[in-house]
Amino acid sequence: MPDSIGYLRTLASAEAQTGSAKWPAAAALWARVVELNPVVGYYWIQLAEARYELDDFAGAIAAYEQAEQAGVWSRAALNVEDLHPEAIETVFPAEVAYRIATCRIRSGDTDGAVSDLRRAVALGLRDLDRPRSDSHWEDARANPAVRELLMIVDTEGITRDEGWRADVAYFAREVKRRAYAPFASVSESDFDAAVARLSSDVPGLSDFQIVAELLRLLRPLDDGHAFAIPDQSKPGLGLPVKFFMFPEGLFITAATDAYRETLGAQVLSIDGRPVDEVLAAVEPLLSRDNDQQVKWIGPEVLRWTPLLHAVGLIAEPDQVTLGLRFGDRPTGTVLVKAVEVGPHDYPMVAPPPRPTRPRPEGWISLPDTVDAPMPLYLRNCDLPYWFEYLPDSAAVYFQFNGVADQPRESLAAFSERLFTFIDSNDVTKLIIDVRWNGGGNTYLVQPLLHRLIGCRKINQPGCLYVIIGRGTFSAAQNTATAIERETNAIFVGEPSGSRPNFIGETIPFLLPYSKTLVNVADLYWETSWPMDHRPWIAPELYAPPTFESYQQNQDPALDAILSSREHVAGW
Repeated sequence: MPDSIGYLRTLASAEAQTGSAKWPAAAALWARVVELNPVVGYYWIQLAEARYELDDFAGAIAAYEQAEQAGVWSRAALNVEDLHPEAIETVFPAEVAYRIATCRIRSGDTDGAVSDLRRAVALGLRDLDRPRSDSHWEDARANPAVRELLMIVDTEGITRDEGWRADVAYFAREVKRRAYAPFASVSESDFDAAVARLSSDVPGLSDFQIVAELLRLLRPLDDGHAFAIPDQSKPGLGLPVKFFMFPEGLFITAATDAYRETLGAQVLSIDGRPVDEVLAAVEPLLSRDNDQQVKWIGPEVLRWTPLLHAVGLIAEPDQVTLGLRFGDRPTGTVLVKAVEVGPHDYPMVAPPPRPTRPRPEGWISLPDTVDAPMPLYLRNCDLPYWFEYLPDSAAVYFQFNGVADQPRESLAAFSERLFTFIDSNDVTKLIIDVRWNGGGNTYLVQPLLHRLIGCRKINQPGCLYVIIGRGTFSAAQNTATAIERETNAIFVGEPSGSRPNFIGETIPFLLPYSKTLVNVADLYWETSWPMDHRPWIAPELYAPPTFESYQQNQDPALDAILSSREHVAGW
């Protein structure tokens, strides 16, 4: 009969010794763990790491190879966010292959190391900077084959055209190597032909025109996380006005003080071109999970004047003339000059903080000028999460704007506080608003989901509502999908900005010459069922944002919930 108690004690001791970096004891204990249970790849990884720390490279390789056979994922991997970033990567086969390569290079087996490095790169090794900078690989990096494998480009002394052509080649190689499904929508031969044309055209294109062509090449990946933005160490240019697409048209919803006069105006044209024509022209440059994401990101791209200029839509890269209509007043034009913007103001950047939230810091928004209380959904959009009790409706409104921990209160701690309040007070409805939530770290949302699923007071028809919208994306989409699958939630608002199952991950890389930042996702998130091919989560209560409600500081989605019956038949 297996000694379960003894095994669990050995496992706990092994984890404690690893946590204390007591490697001789850890190695011995993990060896005993895998002897008792040889089928968990995560345990073999721990043994390999301990042996590596002891310079037992042959022993580490043997353990890593066992991990590859067993599979390196485990429930323990759900907690890896508390570990060193390199520990997180051990769940990926490419990372294990790279660590084997590192063991070989450190033990003097250069040929074997290069062979395993090649295997790691082929498996999709995410961080090529490590073998590029690791001193143990210094001698091997003199090998032309290794330099080509790692795409090491000496940018000193090369011409601009040579540099960009090297970048285009690197971009193409990384798209093929990293993308989850690079040729699902376009053939590899067509992709290669487009890359060859771009490389040939480099001398006649501006830097921004090349970036635009890279965006065009990313579009067929069906990856809403894909982007390409210029060198983030240099300030960019963007219009100091904010656009939002309503059913009534495109409107200016926020601006710096210099352009306060434009607030609430409908945008009819950009440098004389009808706004619909301009939006249609930039649409092929926009990676997306669905058309809602285009509706979300497209208006932001209109602020990116160098890109509009690069594709021939405006006359100057630093200003535009907007054709505007102010209510019933005659139409007019306003010249808007671009200002310097920081790296997170680029609309293509996937990681939060996102520029698509409604009230940029220091700007004036249209709701600020309205003689009516600010609606809840616009009050604290800069906070990752917060809640407020609505006593007249016995409801809790919980705005969830980012799947990330706050310094003073983790998401897990917030979830406990939220549900303790619900359990202790007269609460008949919980309203979760994720319409501004552009994502973050899906792992961090698990405590919230567990509390929500287990709350009998709320997890029943007519008591749980989720407000979604075009900005519900990435980890927020995963959260909404899990709530839809596991609870009795009623969804309200407009369709979400991503699919229930989608390609997505933020693991950007730099092109060596231009320092253009590129992202291509390598994961497929199947949070819903395998047969779920919907483009979005569709709300049961359809209450999209309208300009009529926005300019009156009203919230159609929240109003629809609070005016609905306490229990909705069939939900």
